[in-house]
Amino acid sequence: MGTTLNDTPSADRTHIAFFGRMNSGKSSLINALAGQQISIVSGVGGTTTDLVKKPMEIHGIGPCVLIDTAGFDDPTTLGASRIRLTQQAAQQADLAVIVCSPESAAAAEDGTEPLAEEKRWYDLLQKKNTPVVVVCNKTDLPAATSRLTDQIAAVFLTPPIQTSAVAKEGIAELRQALTAAAAGLQDAQRMITGDLVTSQDLVLLVMPQDIQAPKGRLILPQVQTLRELLDKKCLTMCTTTDQFEQALAVLAQPPRLIITDSQAFQTIYERKPQQSRLTSFSTLFAAYKGDISYFVQGARTIAALTEQDKVLIAECCTHAPLEEDIGRVKLPRLLRKRIGEGLTIDLVSGMDFPNDLSAYRLVIQCGACMFNRKYVMSRVNAAKAQKIPMTNYGVAIAYLNGILDKVELTR
Repeated sequence: MGTTLNDTPSADRTHIAFFGRMNSGKSSLINALAGQQISIVSGVGGTTTDLVKKPMEIHGIGPCVLIDTAGFDDPTTLGASRIRLTQQAAQQADLAVIVCSPESAAAAEDGTEPLAEEKRWYDLLQKKNTPVVVVCNKTDLPAATSRLTDQIAAVFLTPPIQTSAVAKEGIAELRQALTAAAAGLQDAQRMITGDLVTSQDLVLLVMPQDIQAPKGRLILPQVQTLRELLDKKCLTMCTTTDQFEQALAVLAQPPRLIITDSQAFQTIYERKPQQSRLTSFSTLFAAYKGDISYFVQGARTIAALTEQDKVLIAECCTHAPLEEDIGRVKLPRLLRKRIGEGLTIDLVSGMDFPNDLSAYRLVIQCGACMFNRKYVMSRVNAAKAQKIPMTNYGVAIAYLNGILDKVELTR
């Protein structure tokens, strides 16, 4: 049975973001590409005010998310806030489409160079190593777009894809260009368990079903890891922490790999067979979504922290605090036990993440199962640029429990 649309989590879909001026036809182009109305379309510039996301499937690319952004020339009082959301889209985008239209050429009348703002966003995306497809839209207005096509070729050093969202022209060519760009994405080939296991290896998943576990279902990292192990043809068994020893007893041989929740690290490490390798869901996702080497280095800086320092804990999902919440309770408790009660710990959630990290001696990122790797790496790169150490929940907990050197890391 084939993969259905809802089988792939948003974080594992190729994120394709559309950028351009107000009324350049971004929303109409997305609707034409998707074959359905995703974004509201109007002749009035500025109709799209927030990020609009649509999960879908494009032949040749697979599961993806189309992101419609507000015009980056929004002059309204809320324009600055909308542009910040557009900047967030640039951080998430695996692929980008810059939509140029006759409005782009008209910008020269205010004293700026034609396509100056489009080129600025193009350069920003290029610095993020994001493949960019440049489009000349509204070709149903030939008198207005013929000169623009030449301008685009001169500025971007490549001829644009010519489209008309209204006439549904050039949509197939745009789809082909996106498919070709997606073929070069390295992250598409990444695996959660990396090289830790291969076909026929026995893997034991230890998944605590405590207050933090959603009733009636598993959390996303557990589901994704289990699915990948099944796809790899591994022999897979699941148990809870309190049934761990009973699970081992019924196995004919020790598991090659044990994957547990990071909060059960110490308990499982003390009881596991010597020949079984041990890792955690959070540690696996540290490598899958981020920079595992940088996270390990960051965790080791915990030894140098003092009570006068500040630590930032960043979690991706927003939820009501739980009694034994990892980010709000357990991790702060471990840190203060090691460093002292005077340690200052700030917490941000969702898309909130400070641009200036200089106040912090360490950033601790959650497993980021809700974000795509492109966005997580934008945080990692921001920390690196500001020379701020960064680590991950699972890596930090392994270090604080004194077993980081004994945890298996993917490559």
